[in-house]
Amino acid sequence: MITLYQFPISHYCEKARWALEYKNIAYKTVNLLPGFHVSKARKLAPRSEVPILTCGDQVVQGSSEIITFLDRKFPQRSLTPAGQWAEQALHWERYVDDALGPHVRRCCYHILLDYPEIVIDFFSQRGPFYAKPLLRFIFPTFKKRMRTLMAINEQSAGKSMQKIDAVVDKLFSYLQVHPFLSGENFSRADLAAAALIAPLRMPHKYGLDWPAEVPEAFAAIMRKYRDKTAWVDEVYGRYR
Repeated sequence: MITLYQFPISHYCEKARWALEYKNIAYKTVNLLPGFHVSKARKLAPRSEVPILTCGDQVVQGSSEIITFLDRKFPQRSLTPAGQWAEQALHWERYVDDALGPHVRRCCYHILLDYPEIVIDFFSQRGPFYAKPLLRFIFPTFKKRMRTLMAINEQSAGKSMQKIDAVVDKLFSYLQVHPFLSGENFSRADLAAAALIAPLRMPHKYGLDWPAEVPEAFAAIMRKYRDKTAWVDEVYGRYR
């Protein structure tokens, strides 16, 4: 049995979920609580990051590493293109992992950490029964800790918005003249880009119950990128 240790809200964990489901691989999830996940993660893998996938006695940490492992062990519906397109797909994936994912996360939490019930609901979904009351109790400390560890503040969020602007423009321009990010077929590059932008579009196939309403500041960010990220909905509709 394959087990995925994850945060349901994490867009990096979404990359791993999507890969597993795209390849029709049965798996179970263990939803961890941020902060409290550290001891469990370090028992399994060298770092405290999720996602972590276990398959028998094999342990794989990191969304890109998980996709590579799955393609090698379960080659059906490979997400890594063959031949000349493989490096291009990996290049795009590395690019969005570094230049997009952390900045989407920072901008989202910069706003949402001021709305405890939304964040608590994200982190407690399908988790242990005590998750929600525990997070409510510790939330002031939890919020401060997140802002410190993830360098979330007004200045850093502004810089992250500039990073998102550049990446969204680059992806939009490329996809105006190419059907996919690598070659003529859906690949890990498209999956990564769509998954990492997904919190700004909240697709229903993401595997999380999104809030019925979001704060106006967050809605404004979604509106800002709405036209240039419409392709994300198409990718989710066709391949998720």
